Amino acid sequence: MINTTSNSMLILALNLAGLCICASALTYLYIQYGFSATWVLILLVALSLSGYIFSLFQKHNKRLSHVIKALANGDSTLGLGVQDPMRQHFEKVKKQMQSARFSAEQQAQFLQALLVHVDLAVLVCDDQGNIIESNPASAKLLGISANHLSQLQHLGQLVLATNKRLRSSAQWQQGEQQDTLSIQVSVAEIQGQIRKIITLHSIHDALLLKEQQAYKRLTQVLTHEVANSITPLSSIAQTCHSLIPDSLTFTDQEDKQDLSLALTTLASRTKHLGEFIERFRNVSSLPSPTLAPLQLQPLLEQIVSLHNSQLTQHHITCSISIKTSQLIMLDLGQIEQVLINLFKNAIEAIKIAEQNSSTSSEERLITVTLDQNSAQQVYVEITDSGLGVAEHVREMIFVPFFTTKQQGSGIGLSLSRQIMVNHGGDLVYVIRERGACFRCIFG
Repeated sequence: MINTTSNSMLILALNLAGLCICASALTYLYIQYGFSATWVLILLVALSLSGYIFSLFQKHNKRLSHVIKALANGDSTLGLGVQDPMRQHFEKVKKQMQSARFSAEQQAQFLQALLVHVDLAVLVCDDQGNIIESNPASAKLLGISANHLSQLQHLGQLVLATNKRLRSSAQWQQGEQQDTLSIQVSVAEIQGQIRKIITLHSIHDALLLKEQQAYKRLTQVLTHEVANSITPLSSIAQTCHSLIPDSLTFTDQEDKQDLSLALTTLASRTKHLGEFIERFRNVSSLPSPTLAPLQLQPLLEQIVSLHNSQLTQHHITCSISIKTSQLIMLDLGQIEQVLINLFKNAIEAIKIAEQNSSTSSEERLITVTLDQNSAQQVYVEITDSGLGVAEHVREMIFVPFFTTKQQGSGIGLSLSRQIMVNHGGDLVYVIRERGACFRCIFG
């Protein structure tokens, strides 16, 4: 490169000197002799020298263009010679570009590492809905690795429709599991291109916790206010009833019977109301679980054995499907109570269906499944072949004291769900073509 540049500069200098001599000779000959053969010959030589000088400039510009394009593409192997007048400026620009590129690569690697390790689901898309960047947390939360917002159903439509900052929430169905997502969208223009940065966060557990806390506060208030009034009422009614002497005369015997019936009814109803309030207390004072690593298979087999007599009596077939042997941190007593409640509900559902003559003996089935979902959470599923839960009451089945049974208290499912939430999981109803299915998910 150095020799090439030096030779080019020498040739250029000689050609410029020759061109100057030719110009002087042309001027002298024209003044002295006018146009002549010699003058024309010298003119041709001058034109040749001018053409050669022009070609040298073109060659230099072409080489300079190649060097600059290579630098723009990140190739710094090409350069200018030592004698080139642009070398100093070129080297300065090259260092600045290399420094800027190195800094940009560092920032890109840092952001990439940050996206990989952050628990928040992050998606970056253009204004056409093409997903340019996403992190593993988004695939884990949504259950899919999307390339376009159209793959995210109503979530994608919500993001595509917005052209400004958005904060909202929406339901998301991952397989059979319902989730509530908090959505934040920021819109920015980067190098003339519109970019939408979407962050997604599951608030299902937080909403569930708030719901449970609200139920607790409600039950604590009712327990305190109502129980304090019920106890003396019941005591007074019983006392008044015992004070009525057998010899007490009434103008009408029917009046005496009415008084006795009224006091008996008052004592009975206050007793039942006291028992109801006691169930309130059980919901609000559920102790924190004492966790220990255990396997669920022996517990499931024990619960089925516990109900063998009822299964035989009602000709119900029960099967257990074990697809994982992972240890779970749980409170054995509390989880056992949850599974017993769900198993008893399954038996009762089949009994009700039997009374309605809607199932044959071959269809009386209970299936207990131990498996893992797509999020690698262990779950226990209890499915029956009964009538299932009516669509209009599905949203209410976990509300405390809501029940569709004549003799039900409405405590079992609510208490069971609270136990599962305290274990970092959830209890959900899974829609099946036939029968009911309740899934205990462990966190």
